[in-house]
Amino acid sequence: MSLQDDVMTAMKEAMKTKNQTALTALRAIKSAILLAKTETGAQTDLTEEQELKILQKQVKQRKDSAAIFIEQGREDLAAPELAEAEVISQFLPEALSEEEIEGVVVATIDSIGAEGMKDMGRVMGIVSKELAGQADGKTISNIVKAKLSQ
Repeated sequence: MSLQDDVMTAMKEAMKTKNQTALTALRAIKSAILLAKTETGAQTDLTEEQELKILQKQVKQRKDSAAIFIEQGREDLAAPELAEAEVISQFLPEALSEEEIEGVVVATIDSIGAEGMKDMGRVMGIVSKELAGQADGKTISNIVKAKLSQ
């Protein structure tokens, strides 16, 4: 079952239960998928990797907005953003713990023989591709920096 089918099923359920927060988040996903499909040069169907990127972008946008709202003392506006991020996160694969990410980073550093910060780009590229959808780039970046600067 494709992501779009899963989203449509969840939208129907949200409509039945009158869950406006979930419905808003699901409509945003549907809209982003349709936009990606109609972009110039896009294939008719999105790959699973493209779908994961769309979902990650949607979650990141909401978390960034919530952080700005909280910073400005507007918890009333931050709460719906975080709730929508939770709804969207349901469609992402299970996130890895920092220890698991660290294990992949260390294995990658050992396998390519990375020595210092000059190799950060190579390590980030490999690890980001391997952990697509399971870890956010900021967490990976922090762990890679810590390991390469030792």
